[in-house]
Amino acid sequence: MLQVDEKPSQSIESVLAQVARREPESLNYCIERYGNLIWSLAKRYSPSQADAEDAVQEIFLELWQKAERFNPSMSAESTFVTMIARRRLIDRYRKQSRAVETTLETSDLDEQPSVSVVAASAELIDEAAKATRCLEGLVVNQRDILRRSIHEGKSHSQISAEMQIPLGSVKSFARRGLIQLRECMERFSVAGTGVPS
Repeated sequence: MLQVDEKPSQSIESVLAQVARREPESLNYCIERYGNLIWSLAKRYSPSQADAEDAVQEIFLELWQKAERFNPSMSAESTFVTMIARRRLIDRYRKQSRAVETTLETSDLDEQPSVSVVAASAELIDEAAKATRCLEGLVVNQRDILRRSIHEGKSHSQISAEMQIPLGSVKSFARRGLIQLRECMERFSVAGTGVPS
């Protein structure tokens, strides 16, 4: 059974509301509480470690963008998070399946890939390039802390001990890194194409 990390000072229903209000520590709380849950789902539904890591980043970005849609009178917060994660994972699976099926069909006919396959592949490559550029824009400590927190599901306390950095600094690096990552991806969305300067 998947475990959801609890933070004693936070009520179970409060995290997404704080994320929606963009409160300073809300991103840290969201990762600490739901990192293990999302990572477990991503590993279960992804064909590779790299794909699971990409999926986790996409899920957290979607949570930050859609946090205000959470309604505690309709469902538990963990149910909303799981729903967002599963929808994103299903979408990724369907895209990958369609790309494979279309590629197989066109190769059987000894034809060139269709325009839609080329466009879908180009879109995936473009999104991956954008995410990579955004991550590269972070300082080394931010990237390392986010990787350990999101990809490996480690708590900030564990990261603090491993990296021998004060806990407050770990939280600050994580918060600033997530904000910069979100803002970078939002600039891509506004620009439509290309890499933001």
